[in-house]
Amino acid sequence: MTLPSGLRLSPARGSTAAAFGFLAVATGLTLTAPVQAASGDKAAAVRDLAVRVGTTIGAASSCQSVARARIQMVIDKFSTVIDRAAANETERVSIVQQMDRSVADGRRALTAAQLSCTSAERQFADLEQSIGAGTTGDPSPQMISAPQVIQTSAIPAPSTADIRGVSDRDIRFGMVAPFSGASKELGRQLKLGIDTAFNRANDAGGVAGRMLRLIAADDGYEPAQTPAAMAQLSDKEQVFGIIGNVGTATAAAAVPYALDRRMLFFGAFTGAPILRRDPPDRYVFNYRASYAEETEATVHYLVKVRHLQPRQIAVFAQQDGYGEAGYAGVVKALRALGAGEGVTLRLGYKRNTVDVAEAVSQLRAHKGVIKAIVMVGTYRAAAKFIEKTRDLYPGVIYTNVSFTGSTALADELKLLGPHYTAGVIVTQVVPAVDGYSSAILEYRTALAKYFPGEAPDYVSLEGYIEAKILIEALKQTGPQLDTERLVDSLEAMRGLDLGLGTTLNFGRTEHQASHKVWATMLDENGRYQAIDFD
Repeated sequence: MTLPSGLRLSPARGSTAAAFGFLAVATGLTLTAPVQAASGDKAAAVRDLAVRVGTTIGAASSCQSVARARIQMVIDKFSTVIDRAAANETERVSIVQQMDRSVADGRRALTAAQLSCTSAERQFADLEQSIGAGTTGDPSPQMISAPQVIQTSAIPAPSTADIRGVSDRDIRFGMVAPFSGASKELGRQLKLGIDTAFNRANDAGGVAGRMLRLIAADDGYEPAQTPAAMAQLSDKEQVFGIIGNVGTATAAAAVPYALDRRMLFFGAFTGAPILRRDPPDRYVFNYRASYAEETEATVHYLVKVRHLQPRQIAVFAQQDGYGEAGYAGVVKALRALGAGEGVTLRLGYKRNTVDVAEAVSQLRAHKGVIKAIVMVGTYRAAAKFIEKTRDLYPGVIYTNVSFTGSTALADELKLLGPHYTAGVIVTQVVPAVDGYSSAILEYRTALAKYFPGEAPDYVSLEGYIEAKILIEALKQTGPQLDTERLVDSLEAMRGLDLGLGTTLNFGRTEHQASHKVWATMLDENGRYQAIDFD
């Protein structure tokens, strides 16, 4: 815990400090501030209290008039409260982190002159008195068993009026995606899936009585336009967090904006490493498997199952961060199988175009034999490349990563005829949309209810799943919602079973819920069939 210099949070569990009356939270704490924990939920009560205690400690620690010994005494007592209230180590660490942030907030409030040292010292003295900090030795049994009233009216308490994008009626989320241009179907489908899940939750009463709203902004899949779209959502629309942004290069422009404002950035439609740092950025969470995992599965299939040589595999990739991430994944996977450096042919095209002429020329000029092309592009460019090369290389295997947009790709290829659809592979980060698992049946039923006439789609299914995960985390957070609480709830999520055939997990060092890759192949009728990559 990052406490003021010279101060420490007591690590001892079950220490003799547990006898102080402050620990009455374990038997029922009454708070005079508006934040009320649910009956029996000790950890929630302590988490709420940590905000106010931490803020007071932070402000007081910046004032020379408050002795460090006084602050340390309060810290020692509250550390025991945390130890006794937390059900496990993960929960204890989460509450400690909440207090840590609140301490920092208190120090900033004093530094920014939002609070004077006179006020900070008075608030700290009130806190000392309310918890009996002057008490020495063990108190009487009555002190331990009787509910205590913590006088915290002088300490700011969280309020929905102070939380951007949250009111008593709704929670507003934002989404930046292409709703115009060559990749607009990706944005439309992802939004469709999120809206479907939000509508289903709203019909069931919302989350803690609040309706979920999604506000979309168009960046045309151009990173130069992404910051303005993010600013529109944050400043004008006042959204609480971001869900479902589309693209890698656009994410590179959006993530710094979100992190600078401590805004949740959830479920982006990209498998790029920029969203998967080690350790992860606190406010960035992913649902889907990474491009490295998709391309590793593809390379394994081509080499181990189809028995191709590494030099017979080329990469057709968009010329930006998305294409680079996919190409790097292929090279890494081939290297793990013993391929040397510089053996993988790379073909490229410019983002937001279908100009693949240069890529076709590069392929034709290549001296070696190419038997498979791993495609890291969007649906229109991928379809155009297949159209231009299918007759030149009739036996070549085309594989695509999930971002391409499976349904849109199939639709493009079906216009060209069965010769162009048959055998085209797409890796997926969701199960088959025509399956009969409970999750897929629920999705298809909801989609038909809220958007009649819309066909099930791999991209909209991904949006639906990531929205379901977020809704579950919001429910776990409860009515006292803010970004830090929601992040803590996400990091505590383990073994979430939505019926996908794989459980979903987050953690402090794991901000990607799923690592599962499914494989599909188009038949002559343009329908995807499941295939086994092993």
